[in-house]
Amino acid sequence: MVTMNAIISASELASELTGENPPVLLDVRWQLSLAKSAGEPPFDGRAAYEAGHIPGAVYVDLDRELASAPGTHGRHPLPDLAEFGAAMRRSGVSSGTPVVVYDGGQCWAAARAWWLLRWTGHPDVRVLDGGLPTWEGPLETAVRTPAEGDFEPTPAATGLLDADGAAALARSGLLLDARAGERYRGEVEPIDRVGGHIPGAVSAPTNENVGSDGRFLPAEELADRFKSLGVSEGTEIGVYCGSGVSAAHQVLALAAAGIPAALYVGSWSEWSSDPSRAVAVGPDPQ
Repeated sequence: MVTMNAIISASELASELTGENPPVLLDVRWQLSLAKSAGEPPFDGRAAYEAGHIPGAVYVDLDRELASAPGTHGRHPLPDLAEFGAAMRRSGVSSGTPVVVYDGGQCWAAARAWWLLRWTGHPDVRVLDGGLPTWEGPLETAVRTPAEGDFEPTPAATGLLDADGAAALARSGLLLDARAGERYRGEVEPIDRVGGHIPGAVSAPTNENVGSDGRFLPAEELADRFKSLGVSEGTEIGVYCGSGVSAAHQVLALAAAGIPAALYVGSWSEWSSDPSRAVAVGPDPQ
């Protein structure tokens, strides 16, 4: 599922939208608040979409269409694939039509949609680099109903980790923790039951995949970054985060550098919910 053209610029997107085979556009604006303070209103992605979106884009709800309900398998478990397929078809997604996904700029939610579509067999999915803030064209407020697509999700045999697989990979290959360093070290934990990391995992914060402008680093710089973290030819790589969203961004960055990686979707929200699973703290993997 590695692709060298996993990312598209705003200028490239503008050109393709006027071409012979324009991509289906998915707007996946979403935010996760780490604050536990009472009374903080949740981010409303649909309201943001209705206030203005790239012309032709269809809104996709990460919590409802790219994940199933929170539970023992984490905050954003895999969606039911039949329901996911139906949501993608409603959004106009077909197997023979390219798809471009964007969000509000962080590219975490867009990467989750990219990963799900790629893992379930769509051959041509890209993420808008830097998200909506990079778009210089007009916006529209009209909510369109696209023609039904024909996409049928077919999960790949590789690319997905469960808790046991992540633990094994931390010993036999390279397991990257995409969360902020202080959460990896166990100094703070604003959401989950306990702080720390999966024993053997290496800290690799997602925000280091992008430059000061919010766009992904060039492929060569990404490759150098991952090499410094322990990636080498033949290394089997997995990534996790808090709930399988920002880790998808890391898988996307790896793909842009030509490096295959698997995603532990349950991530720390699943791992830490089971008191029998070991937890490491501090700056070292062990």
